[in-house]
Amino acid sequence: MRHLLLLLLLCFAAAGEAAPAEELQLLLQLKASFETANTTAFQSWTANNPFCGGFAGVKCDSGGSVSEIDLTATGISGAIRFDIICRFSSLTELSLGSNYLFGDISDDLHNCTGLRRLDLASNSLGGVIPDLSPLDKLQILNLTSNYFTGAFPWSSLAGLTAMEVLNVGDNSFDPNPFPDVVTNLTELNWIYLSNCNIHGQIPPAIGNLTKLINLEISDSFLTGMIPQEISKLSDLWQLELYNNSLTGRIPTGFANLSKLAFFDASMNNIEGDLSELRSLTNLVSLQLFKNNLYGEVPPEFGDFRFLTNLSLYSNRFSGKLPAKLGSWTEFNYIDVSTNFFTGPIPPDMCRKGTMKKLLMLENKFTGEIPANYANCSSLLRFRVSNNSLSGEVPSGLWSLPNLNIIDLAINRFEGSIGAGIGEAKSLNQLFISDNRFSGQIPREIGGAAGIVGIEMYNNQFSGEIPASIGRLQNLVSLYLQSNDFSSEIPEEIGSCVALSAMNLAENLLSGSIPASLGQLTRLNSLDLSDNKLSGEIPASFPALKLSSLDLSNNRLTGAIPSGLAISAYNGSFAGNPGLCVDGSDADKLSSVKRCLVFNRGSTFELRTFLTCILAGVAVFLAGLGLYIVLKKRRDDSSGADDRAFAKDPSWNMKSFRIVTFDDQEIVEGIKPENLIGKGGSGEVYQVHLANGEVVAVKQIWRNSAEGTKERSTAAMLAAAQRRPRKRLATRQFEAEVGTLSTVRHVNVVKLYCSIASEEWCLLVYEHLPNGSLWDKLHGPAEAPPPGKAVELSWEVRYQVALGAARGLEYLHHGGERPILHRDVKSSNILLDECLKPRIADFGLAKILHSTSAAAAGGGAREASSAPVIAGTHGYIAPEYAYTWKVNEKSDVYSFGVVLLELVTGRRPIEAEYGESKDIVHWVSQQMRSRESVMAVVDGRIGPEWAKEEAVRVLRVALLCTMSLPALRPSMRTVVQMLEEVVNGGAVKHVNKKLTA
Repeated sequence: MRHLLLLLLLCFAAAGEAAPAEELQLLLQLKASFETANTTAFQSWTANNPFCGGFAGVKCDSGGSVSEIDLTATGISGAIRFDIICRFSSLTELSLGSNYLFGDISDDLHNCTGLRRLDLASNSLGGVIPDLSPLDKLQILNLTSNYFTGAFPWSSLAGLTAMEVLNVGDNSFDPNPFPDVVTNLTELNWIYLSNCNIHGQIPPAIGNLTKLINLEISDSFLTGMIPQEISKLSDLWQLELYNNSLTGRIPTGFANLSKLAFFDASMNNIEGDLSELRSLTNLVSLQLFKNNLYGEVPPEFGDFRFLTNLSLYSNRFSGKLPAKLGSWTEFNYIDVSTNFFTGPIPPDMCRKGTMKKLLMLENKFTGEIPANYANCSSLLRFRVSNNSLSGEVPSGLWSLPNLNIIDLAINRFEGSIGAGIGEAKSLNQLFISDNRFSGQIPREIGGAAGIVGIEMYNNQFSGEIPASIGRLQNLVSLYLQSNDFSSEIPEEIGSCVALSAMNLAENLLSGSIPASLGQLTRLNSLDLSDNKLSGEIPASFPALKLSSLDLSNNRLTGAIPSGLAISAYNGSFAGNPGLCVDGSDADKLSSVKRCLVFNRGSTFELRTFLTCILAGVAVFLAGLGLYIVLKKRRDDSSGADDRAFAKDPSWNMKSFRIVTFDDQEIVEGIKPENLIGKGGSGEVYQVHLANGEVVAVKQIWRNSAEGTKERSTAAMLAAAQRRPRKRLATRQFEAEVGTLSTVRHVNVVKLYCSIASEEWCLLVYEHLPNGSLWDKLHGPAEAPPPGKAVELSWEVRYQVALGAARGLEYLHHGGERPILHRDVKSSNILLDECLKPRIADFGLAKILHSTSAAAAGGGAREASSAPVIAGTHGYIAPEYAYTWKVNEKSDVYSFGVVLLELVTGRRPIEAEYGESKDIVHWVSQQMRSRESVMAVVDGRIGPEWAKEEAVRVLRVALLCTMSLPALRPSMRTVVQMLEEVVNGGAVKHVNKKLTA
């Protein structure tokens, strides 16, 4: 018996020695399954090291078995091998978050039944999440910021009663109401369900989760009221419900949330006052902007000793702000803009010297700027425009070292600008118009080298315009009109090489116009009217490409340079009796007298003059006769297309910029030999003007009954012959084109004018000499596949991506109403002589009208239902399959496809992808490993750093092409993510989540 017992002990000992050896092999297999070329995470994982305490990220239990694997943010990539991981029988914690893992979660996860923590957040995992019910010991589940799709297995959570943390937001799950099963998991203390397609109302049963300290359901589709039962969550520390469609008031009993520190319910339809928040003394951040809230800010807010962020803009608040607001702690920012607040600015929000933003514009504030802010060196933005503030600006405010915008416009400020402005090294924008400022602009302003925009109009400034302004090499706009500036315009302004707009009108300026202004090649608008300027117009001015010029009401003399004597400037020279125009240009400037070149007292000179006139008439008549003969021959030999245009006398030209041509010159250029392509809504012609410039003209056929269609000229003529002519819906057309004509952005193609008749519409655009991005990536459209593409460096591709994104961002967010393009594609991104991009072809564009729900909820606004699917195959967002209603997110999808083209060099549709598949599907299938992802990148992109940046752009593209529109970022966010690419910044849509 004694021998048998000894034998059993020896067997158990041998078994105990075998288990560690097996787990060592499993760890080495796990290491081999990951891609480790770009990480040092596994340097210590060698067979010679003891894995308990020797392998980085590995911990063991008291029995020497692996209990925890933590490889968070170690740079690993590849697929997750749960068939290996789940063989660690004692494993309780698995943390692989913030890496580059791909693929899906296999059913082998079912075997990890001992797991208490599973953290796979911030990777590139996809597919459908399997049934989680076998993981009945799970306490922490963190799957945020991945690419999971399909239906989340909510019902499988029912048996996971030990669950404490549920983080599954930022994924593309199928729409689902707030899951009732969650309200039965009473051990939960942390819930993150933002941006994962949660619909419906927050159930009253949320009050069951009394241990909750964090509840986040932002960027979702919640409706109804915040349930009163939420007041039972007395331990709640953070509540985030922003960007939903919640209504009603902040519920009664909300004051019970005494531990609440972070509350964000911005971008909803919540109404009422803030009385329920007056006792929440632990608030750190309160974000309620873009709602329908009203009433006063409770005076108790002035005693909140932890409050650092307060954002209440775009509501209907009134009354005074508490005097002690933000004075107790390291206050960060306040934004109460666009309300009806009155009274003074709270004086001590920068008492601790940490305040970064003071945004109080568009209210009714009164009084002076408190002196304390002159010492607030942490300030980045100081904006109090459009109020009733008065007094002098504290002198130190002008010189704050980190301030990038001073916005004091539309108030009653007086006094002068402090000389310390020369020390404002970070200042970008100085907006102080519509006040009572006086004195001289200090010459020290030339030291603020970063200034981009200066607006000082409608004040009482006097004296000289300082020559030191010429040192502002980044200055784009200078508005000094309606002041009392005297003396001469300084020659040094001609050194402001970036200047695009300058207005010095309605001053007392004298002397001549500096010739140096003619060197400002970027100048687009110049207004020097209503001064006392004299002398001749500089001969260098015709070289400027000005869309707006006004030199009226001065004392200028001499002949107007021929290049400026165009009909577009008729009126630009009025009120200058000494100006004249040469005879050949007189017809273009009817408001200016002719220049006389002879002496009326000399019979010989008069005879000579008359002889020249008669000779000129004879030459003109001879030329006219020759022209008629040639014209008849040309008309006889030209096709029906040209005759159709020539016979239409009803052209109506409407200019949106300064133009140097007339409608006849454009119409005559619509010839078959000038055809250069077809856009989304018409044929495009290249027209060479008499002045040497080139424009692009889109010819559109339009009929009130049939809408806008793309047709050839011959087809249009035939159609016109088959049916009676119908009056074009002129008002609707002009309203739409008129709105598009207001677009002013460096990355959007310029629309010069429209020329319309009953059947035809011509849109005249700037001509971009380098064609389209499609041509550069894939070769000309007419060439057989694969065409003859141009080698584009990664630097150029990235700049094209960023520039085009900025153009679309402007269309979506830059105006009072967003403009939806509806046909974003690489052939509609044109390139100028420097390969800078322009968004083009607004043939399918639609001006969006905000619906009340979308506007209040912060969601994308819908266009009216389209009669046909708009867009181009390969770029069309998948929601067209179930709805014809489109919004800005449809443009985002199409732009994501363009990004995929730029990174991969491939076309949106290729045979290799398979039937009914496109580049989005193909790229998604390649996101399995680091090697497969790098293989997606176009081989013509050279250095390794460029390929790394390309992969980051690829991730942005995948976000843009999410199947659910709500999960796609806005174009504003896309621009931010692309800007981060060059710095290696994160490109995912990241929200607040558990990181511990």
